[in-house]
Amino acid sequence: MFAGLFGDDPPMEVQVADPYIELHTGAGRGYPVFHVEEREAWIEILKRKTDWFKVRTASGKEGWVAREQLERTLTPAGEHTEIRDATKKEFAFHRWEMGAMGGRFDEDADVMTVYGGFFFTPNFSVEASASKVFADFSDADMADVSLLIHPFPDWRVSPFFALGTGIIDVDPKTTLVEEQDRTDQLAHVGVGMRVYLARRFIFRAQYKNYVIFQSTDDNQEIDEWKAGFAVFF
Repeated sequence: MFAGLFGDDPPMEVQVADPYIELHTGAGRGYPVFHVEEREAWIEILKRKTDWFKVRTASGKEGWVAREQLERTLTPAGEHTEIRDATKKEFAFHRWEMGAMGGRFDEDADVMTVYGGFFFTPNFSVEASASKVFADFSDADMADVSLLIHPFPDWRVSPFFALGTGIIDVDPKTTLVEEQDRTDQLAHVGVGMRVYLARRFIFRAQYKNYVIFQSTDDNQEIDEWKAGFAVFF
């Protein structure tokens, strides 16, 4: 019946069907119960935070109720309250996305990445990421910003194209010859897919081709493959 936040819609009213319902001071079981509403009392649902719902009683008290208790309340029509999770439609257009991925950077290095993205429209988003590269003779820290195009956002397996820039800081492990850390600019193009799994979870796989503009004027081209998981909200 509802999912996520409620936007500009008026608060939904439900009636307590259990002997009582507990209001917590915060969205979690670690927060204390400060008020109890008894059976047949009406409460308004204000907003959602994961599996906790902020409600307001008839006397004006506001607190947080666990999902399992709210599901046992009744609607004005006398039906059990249905709590709908995020759907494929919300996957097609949401504002925020965060995830982590791992894979191969060039042929002999591993890479781990965390990223966050903001969607301006269903077809266009911007993304910032931070990566750690682990190689035999050097490690590297990488940060970049990408513009992403999503031509088919309503597909369950949704492809995307990326274009971006960033920096890479290389830390050599060599001990025989002392080498200094080096920071270079990079640019990349990429292609990938995002797969809607369930609720707010996404599987993501992608390929990027990097050009690193080295200070030695000897540009380096690197292929990267990685995959991981993300959540949207």
